[in-house]
Amino acid sequence: MPIDPICKNKVQEDTPYFTEYGGKRYRFCSPECKTKFDHLEKSVIRLKRSIAEQERISFGNLRRDIIKPGICTLCGACAASCESIAIEHEQPKLVGRCTACGVCYNQCPRTITTEEGLIGKIRHAYCAKTAIPDLKGQDGAVVTSMLAYALEEGLIDCAIVTVKSEEEPWKPVPVIAKTYDEVVEAAGSIYSHSMTIESLMSAVKQGMRSIAFVGTSCNIDAVYKMQKSPYGFLHLFMRANILKMGLFCMDTFSYEGIKEFIQSKDMRLEDIESMKIRKGKLELQASEELKVFGLEELDRYRSSSCKYCTDLTAESSDLSFGGVGTPKNWTTVLARSGLGYEIYNEAVDNGYIESRLLKEKEMNSVLNLAKMKKIQMYSLHRRENP
Repeated sequence: MPIDPICKNKVQEDTPYFTEYGGKRYRFCSPECKTKFDHLEKSVIRLKRSIAEQERISFGNLRRDIIKPGICTLCGACAASCESIAIEHEQPKLVGRCTACGVCYNQCPRTITTEEGLIGKIRHAYCAKTAIPDLKGQDGAVVTSMLAYALEEGLIDCAIVTVKSEEEPWKPVPVIAKTYDEVVEAAGSIYSHSMTIESLMSAVKQGMRSIAFVGTSCNIDAVYKMQKSPYGFLHLFMRANILKMGLFCMDTFSYEGIKEFIQSKDMRLEDIESMKIRKGKLELQASEELKVFGLEELDRYRSSSCKYCTDLTAESSDLSFGGVGTPKNWTTVLARSGLGYEIYNEAVDNGYIESRLLKEKEMNSVLNLAKMKKIQMYSLHRRENP
């Protein structure tokens, strides 16, 4: 005897209340149950369509990322969301036609699909570039412009930034910048770890009370943790306000590794004017010549810690900056905290930065790259038997 899927009561085969859905007939004990079911299924259909409009994700993605690695919790969310999926032999299995609507992947508790899950909490996202004449920097030079504004307006006493060593070209050296010229000297990215925390501690000990700290997610996380659980640093951090300015980061490489790689290409580090990583390529500008290499050529030089990092956008920062999603010579800016939001918009209002809201297509590029970094956790976070 059929079971009413809403109230779970048994019903007669010849009940006048039934609905055809997904090639199957559902029978109900009353018109109220039929109405509830029809409304529910229409909601599911709308959900599937809205997800499908954003991105085509098939059951194969769920199988690859969650089922095969053994991450599936057997909660049954995928099977409950799609009639083409069933739980067989203690794992989800495709038993019908997959339309790549993505609903199974998006409902899984082990996937990371929401904006907040991928890039953290944000207030607003912007596309920006410097409005300071003749200022050059990485992408839109927005970080440099913001530091210039904060220094000139007296909002900060100094900024912790990274410059290139004079003795060893492109080797990162963290410094305490107190002037516009010192900030400009630090413009541009250096793709090796910079130990900026020591400079931050030195600035606090020197009596700096308002400090802008620029770094990638790993360094930003160190500052965030020191602020939240100082353990011995309380006497320092109670005396200083720190504006955390995070840089998007997919990978960093050892300095010696970059040096070896460039020499293997018959180039010299001292001749390299700029380095940029764009769309999976390393761009090296030397004098009038631009050389481009696939990032896979640098895999052997990648920092081991990057294999475990899942944070592209420096989620613990007040403001995040990166050259992902936006046009060439523009910067993506994610305003997170109230402080970051206010200072950024003041810099815009005072003519230091040209800004507009980030477009949906541009944000999707950020989310897609963030997802690539997040899903590393699917294969890394395992607990082995002792």
